[in-house]
Parts: sequence; structure tokens; C-alpha cells
Amino acid sequence: MTGGAAGYAAHAAALCVGAAVWLVVMRQPGVRRARVLFVDGPAEPWKAWRSWPFLLKARKLVVERREWWCVPVAVLLAVLGASVLPLIAGAMAVPLVRRWMRGRARRRQCERAADSVAALCAAVVGELRAGHEPGRALSAGLRECAADAETWVGGGPGGGAWLGDAEAAVLAAARFGGDVPGALRQAAAGPGLGGLSGVAACWQVAVDGGAGLVAGLDRLETALRADRRRREELRAQLAGAWSTVVVLALLPVAGLGLGAALGADPLWVLLHTPGGLFCLAVGGFLEAAGLFWACRIVRGGEAP
Repeated sequence: MTGGAAGYAAHAAALCVGAAVWLVVMRQPGVRRARVLFVDGPAEPWKAWRSWPFLLKARKLVVERREWWCVPVAVLLAVLGASVLPLIAGAMAVPLVRRWMRGRARRRQCERAADSVAALCAAVVGELRAGHEPGRALSAGLRECAADAETWVGGGPGGGAWLGDAEAAVLAAARFGGDVPGALRQAAAGPGLGGLSGVAACWQVAVDGGAGLVAGLDRLETALRADRRRREELRAQLAGAWSTVVVLALLPVAGLGLGAALGADPLWVLLHTPGGLFCLAVGGFLEAAGLFWACRIVRGGEAP
């Protein structure tokens, strides 16, 4: 009975640690932004600790190096299970979690870049309808989109250019009458910036054939917005599939907690007996294979 109580306490502690990590790491940035924009009144004195340099560095480390949270969780499980196997698993999980998080960040950046291209089309159309010439309108639209993109490129103002190294070439071409379509096509090679090739085509047609640039950019913006809506609808339809993947990932943890609640000691059995080690290896392999296959299926549904 003592072993069962210890196992139950271990799973409860692991659950508490996971909940704390989730609350600290996975907080939505929109909530913080909404509080800054819409909550009136001076800042409370008890919140002044957030400006301390040490705490700022610690918070930055927590937010930007989330994969290292695998290590304290592994240490906790190693202490409760009296085994070094959780430490080895935690060390192996760090690069995998880092790779997953970088891929997730790249996908988000691609989506934001695609939204910025649509916003660029809208800004240029607005400048052209206001009577500005095309080069000046494109420069103003690029500056406006760059100001909006500072929140997700480089982490703040001046942190980077949303078009990468090609932004200076596009601005120079638009300002001094250079090859604007060529510069836009070069910038379209960036992740999520494929819509700039449409802007380059509209610009080329307007320059060579005399067609209206406003009408072309307006239609391109409509197409990009429609693609965004289709992407959001598809993501909403696949939310149930992703929920199934998460449930499948948590089932083994729930099984261990249920075993501990029934009075068994699943951690001791899995980490200190030959049969438990065999089950742990086979179960871990099957769990990883199942999650990989399920994620691949869902990702295939998300692909354009």
C-alpha cells in the first residue's frame, strides 16, 4: 500500500508540474496585449518586480527555451522512481521538443507573413486611391507592414525585416525607379511570401500593358483573404482530430495514474523489473509511432 501511495503521489506531483509549465509557457500573447491596450489605470506597485533585470532574463529563458522544461520533469520522475531512465529520456526529449517548437514557430511565421502580404496589397491600394504614385505607394505600404510585423519578427522594434534581406532591395527599387517586379519576385522566395509574386505580376502588367494596378492588387488581396479564410476553416474542422491526438498522447499517463490510484506501483514495475522495462520500451515505441502517424495524417489534411 505504501508503494501505491508513493506512485500516486509521484503522478500527482508530475501533473502539478505539467500544469505549472503549461500556465507559464503556453500563455496566449493576445491576452497580455489586450491587457496592455484596454486596461486603464496606472500599474500596480506590486508588479514592479517584473522590471528587475534578473527576473526579465529568467522570464526570457523560460519563454524562449521551453524545451528545457523537460529536464526538471525528468529529474522529478527520476527521484520519485529511483531510476536514471527518466533522466536519459528527458535528455533525449530536449532536442525533439526544440525541433517541434521551431517547426511550429516557422509555420506561424509563414502564416503571419502571408497575412502581411494581403495587408500590403490593401495598403498599396489605399495609397494609390489617395492619389500617390505607385513607387511611393509601395514604399508607404512596406513601411506600414514592417511596423506591424515588428511584434513577430525579431521580437520587437528594429528586430528584423519581415521580407528578410530583400526588403532593402524592394524599397530601393520602389523609391528610385528600379526593377520593382524583380525585387518582389526575389522577396517572394521567403517563407509565406509567395503572394508577392502576384504583386510582381500585377506591377509588371500595369507597367508593360497599362492595366490598372489598383484593380489587380484589389483582386489579389481578395484571393489572399479567401485563402486565409479557407485555411482557418480547415484548421477548425481538424480541431477534433488534434484533440484525438492529444488524448492518445495522454492515455499512458492516465493509465499510470489509474494504476497508482488502485494501489499498485507502476513506476517501480516499469523502471525496476525486466518485464516492466520490456513493456516500457515496446509501449514507448508504439506510442511514438502512433503519435507520428496520427500527426502525419492530420498534417496531410492541413496541407494545401
